[in-house]
Amino acid sequence: MPAIVLTGHAGRIEAKYHHSRDSMAPLAIVLHPSPAQGGTMNNRVTLALYNAFVESGFSALRFNFRGVGKSEGTFDNGEGELTDAAAVLDWVQSINIRQRQIWVGGFSFGALIGMQLLMRRPEIVGFVSVCPPVNVYDFSFLAPCPVSGMIINGADDVICPVEPVTKLVEKLNSQRGIKINYQIVPDCDHCFTNKLDMIKDHVKAYVGGVAVKSAVNM
Repeated sequence: MPAIVLTGHAGRIEAKYHHSRDSMAPLAIVLHPSPAQGGTMNNRVTLALYNAFVESGFSALRFNFRGVGKSEGTFDNGEGELTDAAAVLDWVQSINIRQRQIWVGGFSFGALIGMQLLMRRPEIVGFVSVCPPVNVYDFSFLAPCPVSGMIINGADDVICPVEPVTKLVEKLNSQRGIKINYQIVPDCDHCFTNKLDMIKDHVKAYVGGVAVKSAVNM
């Protein structure tokens, strides 16, 4: 997975990209947790999510938000980071003109930015959000949520507690045509200590089935 440098509104964006040999493979971009708390594209949960997409046959890209690693700029409390994600999505699409499916995945703050992105980009057909910080940020913008997806949370997460996440899932599932595959991992903290394989197992089982079904219907 070669390191690459993209151009965003704040300057260089450091990224790593895996390109599938299948020219019609679905695409995924993966977003890391808050830079204010030390989040990077090499965060273990972010990497597990990225690898789950790769092992499911996707072309996948993970990147550092502005001000992280070799990415230029400074933390922008979400607004600039959403712009970064949009620029990365533009680049991925530009080198995959034949692809038909685009997914977004994110962990914690990255889940927030990913779900904001899917509200603005109708070409995104699915999402995987790990520990969305519903207790910190307002997720009412998902009204209505345009696509179905997966949400994963640790049962013992004290940073993104399971109770408000469950309420979000219930709200989304009440929307017409939306189905959220919700997985609560038992005995699991926010960092998925000793549980990283559970992320990969759940994501691969979900995106593999959904992506194949969608491709057949195209």
